[in-house]
Amino acid sequence: MTLANVRNFCIIAHIDHGKSTLADRLIQRCGGVADREFRDQILDSMDLERERGITIKSNTVTLLYDANNGERYQLNLIDTPGHVDFSHEVRRSLMSCEGALILVDASQGVEAQTVANLYIAMEYELELLPVINKIDLPAADPERAREEIDADLGLDPFEAVLVSAKLGQGIDELLEAIVEKLPPPTGDATKSLQALIFDAQYDAYRGVVVVCKVEEGTLKPGQNIRLMHTDKEYEVEEVGLLQLKRVKKPELPAGAVGYVIANIKTIRDIAIGDTITDVANPAPEPLPGYKEAKPVVFSSIYPMSTDEYEDLTKALDKLTLNDPALTYEKDSSAALGFGFRCGFLGLLHLDVVQERLQREYGLSLLLSAPSVRYRITLENGDVQMIDNPSDYPDPMSIATSEEPYIKASIMMPERYVGVIMELCRDRRGENSTFTYLSVGRVELTSELPLAEVLFDFYDRLKTVTQGYGSFDYEMLDYRETRIVKVDILVNAERVDALSQLVHEDKSRARALHYCERLANTIPKQQFKIAIQGAIGAKIIARTTINAYRKDVTAKCYGGDITRKRKLIEKQKEGKKRMKMVGSVEIPQSAFVAVLKTDES
Repeated sequence: MTLANVRNFCIIAHIDHGKSTLADRLIQRCGGVADREFRDQILDSMDLERERGITIKSNTVTLLYDANNGERYQLNLIDTPGHVDFSHEVRRSLMSCEGALILVDASQGVEAQTVANLYIAMEYELELLPVINKIDLPAADPERAREEIDADLGLDPFEAVLVSAKLGQGIDELLEAIVEKLPPPTGDATKSLQALIFDAQYDAYRGVVVVCKVEEGTLKPGQNIRLMHTDKEYEVEEVGLLQLKRVKKPELPAGAVGYVIANIKTIRDIAIGDTITDVANPAPEPLPGYKEAKPVVFSSIYPMSTDEYEDLTKALDKLTLNDPALTYEKDSSAALGFGFRCGFLGLLHLDVVQERLQREYGLSLLLSAPSVRYRITLENGDVQMIDNPSDYPDPMSIATSEEPYIKASIMMPERYVGVIMELCRDRRGENSTFTYLSVGRVELTSELPLAEVLFDFYDRLKTVTQGYGSFDYEMLDYRETRIVKVDILVNAERVDALSQLVHEDKSRARALHYCERLANTIPKQQFKIAIQGAIGAKIIARTTINAYRKDVTAKCYGGDITRKRKLIEKQKEGKKRMKMVGSVEIPQSAFVAVLKTDES
């Protein structure tokens, strides 16, 4: 296959605009899978993706297409996620493409993530082809979508291809447009080898399977290669294309996107964005790398049983190979033992990582309350980024505190505007604006502190809109705030795993929530247990677990009342002494209960 007949492209769009369904139709039309083996969302290989109906990992497939001009083309298609939490996956995919399909929903029009992904695509200088999907819907308005493509994206609206991915309408026209409008890759198979690693998987039998795009030169089995970032050398065992399964090939020439197996046993030897080159004829410099994602949400992960700590370490190692946006470092807690402090790109990312660790690696985990990274300026001018309450400096030394803000975009039916406005106001939202998208459908944008979204915002949104509300956000900036560190004391002892950084106005409510949850789950003792929420030395919330009352007067039948009183007083004295030496053991279930949100 000549270089002129290769097309590397990806599909980018907002959530639910039909990327995976369009990929299904393209795969079916090019005969990439037999009809009996076909299933919907075929590129969503994780069970988790199918259950949630979202794409989490970008996935690659190579298709062969016979065009109307009689020539055969090799199409390397990369399906990408739409959710903002997985925008790093989109960025990695775009690095390996020359063109992109910008998918727009005919009924919804251009939305926030479409514009965000367009800017990333322009950063990599890709050729863009607009596609209007869902033209079969009763509410479809392709002409309005064309106007938005012109006004919001600055692309030629008359180039847009009209398709219905669900019904398979317009797929032939789209394939012809891909062949005609998107450019072939540039590269020279005779030059020094340069291949960009944009993904990797771990195979228990073959080691690390690297997914790369060959920019220059040729990759073939038996070749000695060097990874330019880690400076490690390996011998290539096998190369090939990803056609839903790994298909072995004699070589990967310049412009090809495929996999490489080179006996890479340890996960730490590989870095996404690294360049593969030939040991005998090395490239003068590595390819421009991949911009690392910066985590915005932080949480500590602890194994339920201390025996699983080693398994958790290995699982996080393997997961970061597949998901380089996940960051982690060792952490420990007096109450929960050893664990890891992890950084995520958002709440959905945190949720997905937790679910993958439990499903794919069979771990039982406990997560601390998620927190954001605050920017603290001290009196002496030093600036600190704090995401862990244990690192919070002395309040007397703090000059100013700042917290991250997001621009939230909430889509909902018009009848829920009032309750959503109230929800945003309750979460310290500001600068709220409305856009009426179509009859009865409204988009509300509001600037909110990220910390307010972490606790239970999404659950409340789904509840008040009866499941019809959708929520998306992008990071804005840091703004001045008043934060305090709330400690939880059980029997006057501080529990470090339950400390948290909270806005001053919400501190009492949050402390009370924690105290009440603990009071319901910590078992009773022979003495009273005080559970308190405190800011420094000031107690702001309290609940009490009453003692067991052993019936010491059971053997007194009738007789003088003073005898009964004497026995009760004697019991009180004993309990007082017990309280002086008693320490309370907090069960794991209490930590789990505290981190759950209100049932309201």
